[in-house]
Amino acid sequence: MFESVDPLPELDTSDLAALTRALTSLAPATDDSARIDRIRALEELKSAAAAAQLHETAAFVASQRAEQRAAKVRADAVGRGIAAQIALAKRISPHQAQRYVGAATVLVSELPRTVEALATGRTTEWRAQLVARETIFLSRAHRARVDAAIGPRLEGLGDRAVLAESRRLAYRLDPAGFVARASAAANDRRVSLRPAPDAMARLTTLLPVGQAVACFASLSRTADSTTAAGDERGRGQIMADTLVERVTGQASAPDVPVEINLVLTDQTLLAGDGEPGVVEGMGPVPAGVARALVTEASDATPMWIRRLYRSPETGQLAAMESKRRYFPAGQRHFIRVLDETCTTPWCGAPIRHIDHASPAGTGGATELANARGTCAACNYAKQAAGWRTVIIDRGGGREVVTITPTGHTYLYRSPDPPGARPHSRTERRAFDLILAAA
Repeated sequence: MFESVDPLPELDTSDLAALTRALTSLAPATDDSARIDRIRALEELKSAAAAAQLHETAAFVASQRAEQRAAKVRADAVGRGIAAQIALAKRISPHQAQRYVGAATVLVSELPRTVEALATGRTTEWRAQLVARETIFLSRAHRARVDAAIGPRLEGLGDRAVLAESRRLAYRLDPAGFVARASAAANDRRVSLRPAPDAMARLTTLLPVGQAVACFASLSRTADSTTAAGDERGRGQIMADTLVERVTGQASAPDVPVEINLVLTDQTLLAGDGEPGVVEGMGPVPAGVARALVTEASDATPMWIRRLYRSPETGQLAAMESKRRYFPAGQRHFIRVLDETCTTPWCGAPIRHIDHASPAGTGGATELANARGTCAACNYAKQAAGWRTVIIDRGGGREVVTITPTGHTYLYRSPDPPGARPHSRTERRAFDLILAAA
């Protein structure tokens, strides 16, 4: 196993790629004892790679910030777009990358013992990040004391132990800062929505502990009294239904009166076709579930239908009815239906902005051909120097190409709507030529 942190011979990107290729063809060991040894060695290799990635990230951040300052970027804009580039390189969301960049900077510059434990395979990347996260409010001197105390012990600590010990040491060094941090955490309260298997979704709230306990206790009391009255639903089902009814104001949980953008073919709705539908922001849902959302609501539930037009040749969305009852229509709504989520690869956040791919300030047209959906963070990141976005519409769907300041190119393809046909090999080859030219 790893016994020291002596520097290896200089490795370039091609050497790392060769190592990756070698691991893809690694055959399992011949006996179980050797397999366990290899599992341990590979785990230590992962940790060492994570430590090397932290160093590369910290160096990239420092270099990019220096370039931006040299280019006379406004002080409040220095750093914009840096985490977004790392997000694309790591294939993670910009939000995850922002946290990763912060942790990498702190770990490399201020937590050397923790990074050493990671580089030598004695701890995991997650545990190293826990140390950084739990000491973020400390002064540099106090953080160094935590690092010296916990770094040599990381090999024997699991996730919960690392979290508890980091917090204990941090509180002992700066109790006032610890309490202030806990108080400020209330500013991060929020509600989020994420897809779950089997046409379900996770609605999550982050609340101050008192409020969260009060909400849960209220739902629990309602479930207990409803069960005592003879309701045959399970306790969890009653709590979930009660939450929906209280938030939406409806009398029954299945009767959702608010707008849900469901896209399905006329054949799925009217003829029982098996083509799945798509719920905006959540992805595909089975045909039967899509039909039920439309056909099984009670008579008291408001329902609106708006036509979306597909190309007869490709099945791709081409336009949308500009008017419908009770709600305004327009290009912004169409782009949300078309793109579903932020068009930055691996982001997946809900669409908050409708962005000009070619900036309006440089003559970009305000039209569908130049529009893409983004989250707020990705739209702001794109405003940093050196970013470009190109939309390529090939008649059988469109691609959004993101080009970063370092010249790297990343592709997002708008999801196919229900009923769209697959792209031909000729179309894909034509797109590859366009992308290479971009």
